[in-house]
Amino acid sequence: MKIKFQYLILMLALFAAYGCKKDNYDAPTLTLKGRLVYNGEAVNVEYNKVPFELYQPGFGKTGPINGTFAQDGTYSTLLFAGDYKFTIPANQGPFRWKELGPSKRDTLAVKVGANQTLDIDVIPYYMVRNATFTPASGKLTAKFNIEKVITDANAKNIETVFLYINKTQFVSNADNMNISSDPNVPEPAIVAGSSITDLNNVTIIDDLPSITPTQNYVFARVGIKIAGVEDMIFSPLVKVSL
Repeated sequence: MKIKFQYLILMLALFAAYGCKKDNYDAPTLTLKGRLVYNGEAVNVEYNKVPFELYQPGFGKTGPINGTFAQDGTYSTLLFAGDYKFTIPANQGPFRWKELGPSKRDTLAVKVGANQTLDIDVIPYYMVRNATFTPASGKLTAKFNIEKVITDANAKNIETVFLYINKTQFVSNADNMNISSDPNVPEPAIVAGSSITDLNNVTIIDDLPSITPTQNYVFARVGIKIAGVEDMIFSPLVKVSL
């Protein structure tokens, strides 16, 4: 029994040493970062909603390194040196990117040997242009143009356009002060795509939310929900002085 007990102690010590060895690997230190862009212009999306994946073939890890884009379309991830495959999963994002069919996207080869910037060129279905936000008499008026970028057989219609307002720099459907379960609180201003007769002259007006403690500014963005596409595309974030 004493021998078995000593053997058990030895095995536990070996497992502990192995675990410490695994835990003591150096952390990744190289930064890969960039933006979603269309013709060099940032593509704005909803924070933490549009994913990307990185694979390192031959490294023994079969699953992806997962990440998401920020609301201004930027991304950043820490990696080890090596060769990677970058992809955006199929049916993700309000754009087309390296499409191989209705349910598959291609990958982009990335060689990481130092900190580097890699912008991801995409083709959005629409872009919000020249958005202005004007506060007056307790309301916020947004005026903007909409550019329909994809006009071929892959084109999609506008389902709805929203005006989102928040007290912080996170502005989207999930971060909007005018969305509430309280029936006395106004819902976000909405324009149906079918009611837009001129893409070069769109206006949405919404009530300015009550903010406690009081602040003399809000942040605003316009968001477009595209028919058949889960993710929305947005105008750039604007700080509006009240």
